[in-house]
Amino acid sequence: MGGLTQDPGFLGTVWVVLDFEATTPAGRPPQPIEVAALALRYGSGRWREAGRSTSLIRPPAFAPVTAATTALNGLTPEQLATAPSPAQALGALDRRFTAGTRYLLVAQHATTEANLLYHQREHCPTLARINLIDTIPLAKHLVPNLDNYRLDTLLTHFAIPRPADRHRAYADVDATALVFMRLIDAADREGTIGDLAGLVKIAGRTAKANRPVQQDLFDL
Repeated sequence: MGGLTQDPGFLGTVWVVLDFEATTPAGRPPQPIEVAALALRYGSGRWREAGRSTSLIRPPAFAPVTAATTALNGLTPEQLATAPSPAQALGALDRRFTAGTRYLLVAQHATTEANLLYHQREHCPTLARINLIDTIPLAKHLVPNLDNYRLDTLLTHFAIPRPADRHRAYADVDATALVFMRLIDAADREGTIGDLAGLVKIAGRTAKANRPVQQDLFDL
């Protein structure tokens, strides 16, 4: 393999592929109704799973599951009525991240996950401060000239079977992980990304909780 997967920074990172399903109430931020995370490490020339988590999340009353949401992912109000609250579900996931370990989140269109995490940061303060790798700019760099860079398009390009439960978080997180691994393989073959810093430069996204707060000009 190439320089990227031999880089100490890359090898020392735990890659946590993350996916949310959410409702989008009018005039409010999206509210999570399902979360899935898959932790990966690379070593000895291969990927290995380092942990996995999935949970339904009960949305607040102002963000009910709509018929359109159910049509997309199959989740119903009845399924979510007894699900853990955001504090319970995201708090449990947050506690799985250990101090002293370098993590990077991986997501397809990472802005979506970054926004959800920022608005839920009270419940997952550690997770909300982990920076992200976005598979879309990474794919644009490594696989130029595709018609688009949606997840389904990337699955087709890499001949990865479309999961039966597409648009469920637990299925999409596996699909995104497979795309990410194929992209890293491509980077190694082409030698276009030599180390973790190069990967972050191309596809990195700063967690919103880590960005400087812009104070009002008139604050004293």
